[in-house]
Amino acid sequence: MSQYLEKAGVESPGVGRMVDFPPRVTIIDEGEPARSIFRIVTGNVMISKLLPDGRRQIFEVLGPGSIFGVTPNGRHDSVAESLTDVRLTAFEKGLAERSSSFTSLVADRLKVQICALHGHAVLLGRKSAVERVASYILELIEAREDTALAPEGSVTVRVLMTRSEIADYLGLTLETVSRAFSQLKRDGVLAYERHDGLMRVSIRRLRPLTGTY
Repeated sequence: MSQYLEKAGVESPGVGRMVDFPPRVTIIDEGEPARSIFRIVTGNVMISKLLPDGRRQIFEVLGPGSIFGVTPNGRHDSVAESLTDVRLTAFEKGLAERSSSFTSLVADRLKVQICALHGHAVLLGRKSAVERVASYILELIEAREDTALAPEGSVTVRVLMTRSEIADYLGLTLETVSRAFSQLKRDGVLAYERHDGLMRVSIRRLRPLTGTY
């Protein structure tokens, strides 16, 4: 269990205990006892699973309001890692699962997250490399609160994940992801100086490339 959780402890299911994490630390690890359920207050958390040979699949990138740490048994089945500075509310699992109001909150939020996973399954199973990368960038844009202000214009987003992490999220190789970004940059869809910095995106040019619009 993370040292941050050991220090924080938990309280009642209605209140929980606030706990902060710096970027790039493990919040929960696969196989460890599932003592808490978490709700993201601020920041972003990456959920992944590691195969015995070292291959990794990142299947969720969660933002504020999202729930994670829900399991059908007593152990976590995935890894949760902070991508940014993160503030969470931690709820003691046993108490939370006996609270009808809390389980209703979890159910409502997980409906949203399950629908997002359906979209990600389509991405992994049917979309081309460029469509996958374009869809990932559109996810970053749609997570912004001010996206509606310029639905067809250009916006600036920050890429939180490394190219390697994006590859693990999109089910591609690192080389394929790099080529897709380079193609989108050459075509004027993206403009950026650093891979892990700010990126200017033309929404009008991006949307048709996602395979969704």
